[in-house]
Amino acid sequence: MTRPRLRVAAALLAAVTLAACTRGETTPSASDTAATNATTAPLLPATVDALPTMDPQGFDDLLAQLRGTPLIVNFWASWCLPCKEETPLLVHAHRLHGRRVQFLGVDILDSREGATRFLSEQGVGYPSVFDPGNAIGISRDLFAPPVTLFYAADGTLVATVPGQLSARDLRVNLQAIAG
Repeated sequence: MTRPRLRVAAALLAAVTLAACTRGETTPSASDTAATNATTAPLLPATVDALPTMDPQGFDDLLAQLRGTPLIVNFWASWCLPCKEETPLLVHAHRLHGRRVQFLGVDILDSREGATRFLSEQGVGYPSVFDPGNAIGISRDLFAPPVTLFYAADGTLVATVPGQLSARDLRVNLQAIAG
């Protein structure tokens, strides 16, 4: 084959391969999905899987920025089976209350790849921050996921639910912070 024909053949092969690889990709990835937030804050991620890396001081700053809005913080990891089982409850509650209660995930002891896949597969519509070493959790004496924290609008911690969240715990504590 001559060089011009070889180049054309290579270009055609690349085009066919690219078309095959992208066929069927009509749904946006989680990174393209805007997070539904009850409030705005400079440190609050605007997309579902932005996953900004955060340390305890940054997290405390974010909590301070979120004062004025009831808040549910869920510590999770993609490899955590109880996290996978409780996430549909949180996703449903977020759909019902996410305009007046801020939901926030803290992905701990995880990889970004696992985290973004989890968010997409679970249909999560609220933002999370990324803490691969669990420095945020450890600073609050929380050592393994899942753990869910409920904050009143004034920033007061109302409840801590260690372990898998039940529908009852979610309902009772959501009512306690959101009235």
